[in-house]
Amino acid sequence: MPLTFLRRPLAAALLAATALAVPAAIHAQSLTGAQRGEIEGIVKDYLLAHPEILEEMSAELTKRQTAADAEKHAAAVKKNADLIFNSPRGVLIGNRNGDVNFVEFFDYNCGYCKRAMSDMLDLIKADPKLRVTLKEFPVLGPGSVEAAQVAVAVRMQDPAGKKYLDFHQKLLGGRGQADKAHAMAAAKDAGLDMARLEKDLSSPEVRATLQENFKLAEDMGLNGTPSYVVGNQVVVGAIGIDGLSKKINEARCGKASC
Repeated sequence: MPLTFLRRPLAAALLAATALAVPAAIHAQSLTGAQRGEIEGIVKDYLLAHPEILEEMSAELTKRQTAADAEKHAAAVKKNADLIFNSPRGVLIGNRNGDVNFVEFFDYNCGYCKRAMSDMLDLIKADPKLRVTLKEFPVLGPGSVEAAQVAVAVRMQDPAGKKYLDFHQKLLGGRGQADKAHAMAAAKDAGLDMARLEKDLSSPEVRATLQENFKLAEDMGLNGTPSYVVGNQVVVGAIGIDGLSKKINEARCGKASC
């Protein structure tokens, strides 16, 4: 990494001292203890005199790590694109023929997901070209797993997603810890066939759906909820409607504002 402080006035003295102590033909391994000590002393004194350098270096490191993560995420999205965007195990709402994919991984016991739900609904209303997919990602304990299992059974009964969305809002917007009992109550309120729901809960499809979602999350490095895939970008955490709108625009036209 190019060190910013090498462009500062004292850099010349640092380089000159280093050059005197270390002739070009001598490898670093051949430095004497005194030479190493002299160089270390020069660097230490400079950093003590200019501690802001450390902030600049830290910022540059963060920038590079963010870029590396984005590249890694984009590769994972490309590798898993068909499952992320087109798997029949996702719940597709919004415009099914939309020009921007917006996929949310959520947990019914995630407080941030409750607030993020209103962001998603507002985005759907404001953007008729948005293609939204919901994926259960129960990471917050047994109650979350039970609620997600019921959600999958709801999707099996309602592939169009209309009743699922009603169920989703009732459960995620409800009070108390989400679990099977709360999920079943939300499903009943949404008008699902409860006998079929109980039957579908024991279907291998429920387990397969959650396994698929967890595998996708692992491949993309998702470690919390809500997490999103917007276009080819991965977003971990609730960034608010303005942040999500920016990501949608970047996916649509390559800029934060289209």
